[in-house]
Formats: sequence, structure tokens, C-alpha cells
Amino acid sequence: MKISNETKIGALTVVSLAILLLGYSFLKGNDVFSNENRFYAIYNSVDGLAISKPVLVNGFPIGRVSNMTLLSDGRTLCELKVDSKYDIPKNTLAKLEGTDLLGGKAIVFELGTSKEMAPDKDTLRADIKGGIAESLEPVQKKAEAIVAKMDSILTSVNNIMNPKFQKNVDRSFTSIANSLQSLEGTTKKVDALVGAQSAHIDHIMANVEDITTSLKTSNKSLTGTMANFNKISDDIAKSNIKQTLDNASKAVADLQATIAKMNSKDGSIGLMLNDKTVYNNLSDATNNLNKLLIDLKANPKRYVHFSVFGGKDNKAAADPQ
Repeated sequence: MKISNETKIGALTVVSLAILLLGYSFLKGNDVFSNENRFYAIYNSVDGLAISKPVLVNGFPIGRVSNMTLLSDGRTLCELKVDSKYDIPKNTLAKLEGTDLLGGKAIVFELGTSKEMAPDKDTLRADIKGGIAESLEPVQKKAEAIVAKMDSILTSVNNIMNPKFQKNVDRSFTSIANSLQSLEGTTKKVDALVGAQSAHIDHIMANVEDITTSLKTSNKSLTGTMANFNKISDDIAKSNIKQTLDNASKAVADLQATIAKMNSKDGSIGLMLNDKTVYNNLSDATNNLNKLLIDLKANPKRYVHFSVFGGKDNKAAADPQ
């Protein structure tokens, strides 16, 4: 039987359309030739994730992302198709992880320990883990800092290679060499001085040793002296200083009272010190006594008579001139 060209073209067209539909469905993540379970996971951000990205368990692909829907609250609902021959525990965690340095993402299942398996169209717990590119961000910053330091070092090296700088460096090394030579000469002079004065230094050290020995010998005497001083301090502290001070205060008060009485005219001493009449009387009596003594010395016979018989002399004494 001969098949017409129109029939061949029609059949080829149907087969091409079927292959196109199957390919489109496969690119969307639908496997039309296998029995798959669908799971859902909701993520706040799906940066780097796309439809047909794999679903992995310890790096082994068990499915793919079949659909992605943006929800009203800004989150993304991801549909995951997994081969039905793989059992997924109900408490499995679907993590969004980076898979390459370019920021590509995939869904990685962290299988749970529950004995109950997740049914078809179940919603799994979701989590987002930083990718390799994000983990390398601190390394990138350190690398940039190292590059900046290397650039600074290269700039310094270029400055060092400058002829003017080399001349300054040579001059600096020459100055350092001269300073070291001067320091060496000074050190030699110090060594010579110490060598010349070594005898004096030995004598000084011997004197210091003698002084130390004397201090050790006098330690017992110093200890006894300090003990005596402590005893005297204790005796003074134990003595009745308050009573002594009270007695001294009382004596001062009595002396002040006596002086006050002497200054007043109540007593004899006060009258003698303050009354001019008593002073004048004493002065007149003293003057009269002086006159009497002078007259006694000049005319002793007026006052003293010596008579053996007491006759005529007594009469003469009775009639003085």
C-alpha cells in the first residue's frame, strides 16, 4: 500500500508537535514518563533559583524545581517534583543553597528522622543557606586589602629605586657608621677609665661591705634600743597624762587668782602695790631711818653713854645740849 505524501507530512507534523510538547514539559520540570510526587516550599528570597534546578540529597539529584509562584506577601512558592521511589520524611527540611561560584542555587533536602512520610502535595519546612559566593565574600575583602597593601609596597619599592632616595640612604648609612665608630671609641674610653679606677672601686666596695657588716653587728643594739623606745612609749601612753594636765591647769588658775588679788586693794600686798600712800609712808620712813643712821654715826654720844659709876654722866645725859 502506497502512503501518500500528504499522510507522511501529517504524521511527521503530529510527531513533531508531540516531541515539542514533551520537550517543553520537560524543560518546565515535568517528567511525563515517570511517576513523581509534588512537594511545596515557601522562601522569602529565591535569588539564583530557577525552574528545572535540581533537588539534591547529599549531592544526589532526586528531582527538580517544576514551578515558581510569587505570593501576595512577596514570598515565593516553589513546586518540587521528586521521583516517587524516594521516601521523604515529613520533617524534612528543604534548604535553598548555592551550588557554584556564580551564585547558582539548588534545593537541598535535609532528610528528617520522622517515621511518617510526607504525602504528595505536602508543604515542607524551608530554609535559606548562604552560597559559596557569599561565604567567599570575607575572603574577597581580605584579598582586596592585600592587593591594596601590595600596591603600597610596590610604590615604596619604586621610591626606594629612585636615585635621589638611594643617595639619601647611602648618606644615612654613612652617618650610622660614623655614629657606631664614635660609640666604639666612647666605649673604649669608658673601659680604660673603669680599668684605671678599678682599685678605687674595689676599695669602695670593701668599705660598703664593712658598713654592711657593721650594720649587721649593730642590729642587736638597734633592736634593743627600739625595744626600749617602745617600752618608753608604752609607759608614756599608760601614764596618767590627763591628771597631770588637770593639776597643771589648776596650778595656773591658782596663780592667776593670786595675781588678781595682788592687783586688787583687798589685801596687804595689794595695798602695798597699788596704794601710793603706803608707798609714800614707807619712803618717808626709809628717809628718816637714813637720817637717824647718819646722825648716829655723826653723834654717837647723843644715843649711847658709857659711865663706870653712873653719876655725872647720867646727869649730863639728862641735860643734853
